[in-house]
Amino acid sequence: MNARLGRIGLGRFAGIGERLARTVTIASVSFGRGLLWLLAAIIVGCGIWLLLPLSKGNSAEPGKSDQAAIETAPSDDPAAAISQVSEAQTPAMAELGRLRISSQTWRRGGLGSKALVTFTLRNDNDYAVKDVEIVCAFTRRDGSHLTDRSRVLADSVSMKSRKTYAHVPIGFVNVNADQAKCSLVAARRA
Repeated sequence: MNARLGRIGLGRFAGIGERLARTVTIASVSFGRGLLWLLAAIIVGCGIWLLLPLSKGNSAEPGKSDQAAIETAPSDDPAAAISQVSEAQTPAMAELGRLRISSQTWRRGGLGSKALVTFTLRNDNDYAVKDVEIVCAFTRRDGSHLTDRSRVLADSVSMKSRKTYAHVPIGFVNVNADQAKCSLVAARRA
C-alpha cells in the first residue's frame, strides 16, 4: 500500500519541472517582445519630435502684430513705422535712480555650485515696480573678475517701501568665486 501511494505522489510532481521550464521560456519571449515594442515606440516618438516645427517665440522675424503695425503706418516714411512698432512693444520702464539695493550677502548652495543671494530692495519711487532685473558679478579673492549672472524677479515692490529677498538662486558660480556684487539693471512700472 505504501508503494502505491508513493507512485501516485511522484507522478503528480514529475511534470512540474517541465511545466516550469515552459513557463519561464514563454515569459522571457513575452518580455523580449515587450522590450522590442518599447524600443520601437521610443524611436518613432523621437522621429516625430524631430519633424515638429521650431517654436516661434525665439525667432528674430517680426510677428503678426509687428507686421500689422507696419502695414497700417504710412508707406512714405518707413522710419516712422519702425518707431511706432518699437513704442508699442516697449513697456513703461521704471526710474532706476530711485530704486536701489540697500544691503546684500551671498552664500553657496547646491553642493557649492549655486549662488544664493540675500538682498533688500528699496523703492523710493511714487509708483510700484515689478520685473526687477539684477546682475551679480563674481570675483576671485584677489579681485579679478570671474563671471556675471542675472535674474529677473517677478514680484512687485510697493511705492516708498522696501522688500527683502532671501536666498534667491542666481545661477551656477565658479568654485573660485569669493565675492559678489549685485546691481540693478532694469525694472518696470507695476
